[in-house]
Amino acid sequence: MANLRTSPLSRRGLLAAGGAVGLGAVLTACGDGDEKTSDSGKAAEKSGPWSFKDDRGQTAEARSVPKNIVAFIGVAAALHDYGIEVKGVFGPTKTADGKPDVQAGDLDISKVEVLGNVWGEFNVEKYTGLAPELLVTAMWEKDALWYVPDQSKDKILKLAPSVALWAAQTTVPKAIQRHEDLAASLGADVKAKKVTDAKAAFEKAAARLRAAAKSQPNIKVLVGSASQDLFYVSLAKTSADTLYFQELGVQFVEPKVNEAGFFEELSWENVDKYDADIIMMDNRSSALQPDALTSKPTWAQLPAVKAGQVIPRTTEPIYSYDKCAPILDALAEAIEKAKKVS
Repeated sequence: MANLRTSPLSRRGLLAAGGAVGLGAVLTACGDGDEKTSDSGKAAEKSGPWSFKDDRGQTAEARSVPKNIVAFIGVAAALHDYGIEVKGVFGPTKTADGKPDVQAGDLDISKVEVLGNVWGEFNVEKYTGLAPELLVTAMWEKDALWYVPDQSKDKILKLAPSVALWAAQTTVPKAIQRHEDLAASLGADVKAKKVTDAKAAFEKAAARLRAAAKSQPNIKVLVGSASQDLFYVSLAKTSADTLYFQELGVQFVEPKVNEAGFFEELSWENVDKYDADIIMMDNRSSALQPDALTSKPTWAQLPAVKAGQVIPRTTEPIYSYDKCAPILDALAEAIEKAKKVS
């Protein structure tokens, strides 16, 4: 793991490997163009010039609506849920056994060109070959393009307009709205029944989580991410998902974060520093999962672990209503069933 006093690239690399979090507030933006109504949510054909103001405050422009889109895998998965398909992806797309990574959502990864699967990997030659008309990615730190390598960033950005959307420094509903704004600008019918049904399910799940938190006010949740040598405890208010859960009333452990302000690193000998009734564990392929921690005695002795109150945390949500509603439902269910063990 990198030291947090190193360059922004190293900090972003550390966020990619565990406990990705951020600070601040989302910026406003807009998309334009006519839309057609359908029940499927598939993109409608649009004509004329296209523009979209992203969360950097920059406006991407094209003579027509971009068709050859390349996106960070999680953003590509969100656009797919709105009926917008991409030509290429980068970021964690395939696991070691060739199966879709958790961040791929419902995207058929066999139908897209994978430009890079790990941090620092982005095949510029393949990107050029796709004749890209738009590059879209997430943003965890201001103006830093997620999984776009700094060493090749300038070359990449010369090839097509780019859009960056906050994955931190926002909340889940705001992030979903921004992804929906982008999808709409690209031709998605955001009033399609599939989309409105998913939004209704999300709102129902949010109400359920609020009620669960209110009914179990003493249940405390720890946000964790594991590596071989360290256990990271994240500060809830610095990440889009957990900040939103906090707004809904969920009580979180508040670690003594390091100078960067994102999380606290604990040795495995000190993993019991904080009392918690539920542990939410980073579900990304870059983090060790609970079944890989059985050899660590201190982990096995944690009250929440002994009580079976460890649940996955979708650290990098796919920002569509369809994918975020189950996240809220899962946490609500865990809180509803949780016993006070701390």
